[in-house]
Amino acid sequence: MITIKEMADIVGVSPTTVSNVIHGKTKEVSKETIEKIKRVIEEYNYVPNMSARALAQNSSKIIGVIIKYPSLENRHAVQEPFFGEISGELEMDIRKAGYFMMLYCPEDVEGILNFATKWNVDGLIMLGIHPNDGERILKLVRKPVVFIDAYLKEAGEDFVNVGLEDEEGAYQVTKYLIEQGHRRIGFVGNDGIGVDRKRFEGYSRALAEHGIHCSENDLFLVGLPEERLDDYIKKIVLREYDYTALFLTSDYYAATAVNFLNAYGMRVPEDISVAGFDDNLLAVNMRPKLTTVAQNPSLKGRIAVEQLIRLINGERPKQKNIRLPIRLVIRDSVKKI
Repeated sequence: MITIKEMADIVGVSPTTVSNVIHGKTKEVSKETIEKIKRVIEEYNYVPNMSARALAQNSSKIIGVIIKYPSLENRHAVQEPFFGEISGELEMDIRKAGYFMMLYCPEDVEGILNFATKWNVDGLIMLGIHPNDGERILKLVRKPVVFIDAYLKEAGEDFVNVGLEDEEGAYQVTKYLIEQGHRRIGFVGNDGIGVDRKRFEGYSRALAEHGIHCSENDLFLVGLPEERLDDYIKKIVLREYDYTALFLTSDYYAATAVNFLNAYGMRVPEDISVAGFDDNLLAVNMRPKLTTVAQNPSLKGRIAVEQLIRLINGERPKQKNIRLPIRLVIRDSVKKI
């Protein structure tokens, strides 16, 4: 591959002038010289050495995106529609900002710390981080960090969280189920921590406002190893639980539940109503169409990248916890009783 010095010899200028044009520093270079250098670059298919450029700028131009997600039933993170959509948005916005994205999906916080300390990334965007892990990461990782959907007690200087009105969303969908006559509503979540905990609080608040008793016994956690979603569905089919409706904390879980219920001969919503959270492609394309809480993963990703670039550039965050709005979407999976 042609070198900067060889291009300089062809054009008849100094290597510094060629380097300045390559890096966009053209204030002191004539338009004619710029055009000559660009023609040589194009003719010889010159590709800048990113490693050398990063070293000169003391920047790798790499942003690490970490999705901490347990391996459940042979699934990985980006198989879930939410993570797939937000990962695509992050990659696009990171690229537009002039950086490259490195995706890493560890199952534990030790993997996160190993990645963050060994790779020379300029900043980190983290999803699926539990509160205790997040606080530990902030103490040990000396790089700008933006969390998505985290609930942390402490905040460092280089920290922003982009989240959602999770509690309010769960409250609204549970309130709607109650207004349709349902008083026995099961709650199905992933692990009962962070986002799931906030959604359980919204669910509990709606029940309490209507004088309906609920307890931790109504909280079913698919992310724990003891039981899986199909185990709970079997118990519902066998009437071990007398629920007339289920609220699941993701559309993925809701769609899976509907498939299980249909397989066991229970119709949705005729025999049992189902509601989800996300409003992704599954909610629209499943049958019946899903009543759910709408959020905008792409907006989350876009704001997360904007905030991280500001942190990388040394700006102090004006707001460390950003909560985006939700919207109740009523479709066909809930029946009035």
